[in-house]
Amino acid sequence: MKIHGLQKMTLLDFPGRVACTVFLGGCDFRCPFCHNFELADGTAQPVMDDEELLAFLKKRRGLLDGVAFTGGEPLLYRELPELLRKIRELGFAVKLDTNGAHPALLRQILEEGLADYVAMDIKNSPAKYAVTCGVERLDMDAIRESISLLMNGVTDYEFRTTVVAEFHEAADFEEMGKLIAGAKRYFLQCFTDRDTVPFEGLHAPSAEQLQEYARIASGYVGDVQLRGVDL
Repeated sequence: MKIHGLQKMTLLDFPGRVACTVFLGGCDFRCPFCHNFELADGTAQPVMDDEELLAFLKKRRGLLDGVAFTGGEPLLYRELPELLRKIRELGFAVKLDTNGAHPALLRQILEEGLADYVAMDIKNSPAKYAVTCGVERLDMDAIRESISLLMNGVTDYEFRTTVVAEFHEAADFEEMGKLIAGAKRYFLQCFTDRDTVPFEGLHAPSAEQLQEYARIASGYVGDVQLRGVDL
């Protein structure tokens, strides 16, 4: 299994843990606002394999206590559960980021207790989901199944939306609120433009807009927070 990036230490990516972040290449979405597009489109070259990652982690026991998997889309890798088992045997907690399009593998990981925390993206309201993901067609049933797996399971989780002025408006947060009604927590992340973002001309919403969107979402989710916003 190829690893396409490794951040050796982070205090941000895994709540409550001193972790490293493992980046896996490939994604079935092409979100125009993606910060890791070189991972999504496969142009990023691998930096190590899974055995090298395990060797790194063995040396970091006592310094790190968590491993966060992101991408790209980690659940494209059928062999991921086996790697997670080995990481947990080393004593590390595991966080998984996912777009929610692969509920079968997510179910396996949750049922085997291979993840301690899952962060799932909620891209937009159902009517705008496909265009926000940069694809022609999208199986919303898969997205809904992944939402249900997290909300009805025992693994800690969060839902999150990267808010982009050109893609989101107030009505979308009513629909997204309905989609995850009763969820544990929901983060609205403010889009930040970078050189790695594939499309130019995208903008962050204003702080006032984000506060309004959070107010709307709070009607459906008890704990709604803003990330990347200076208020």
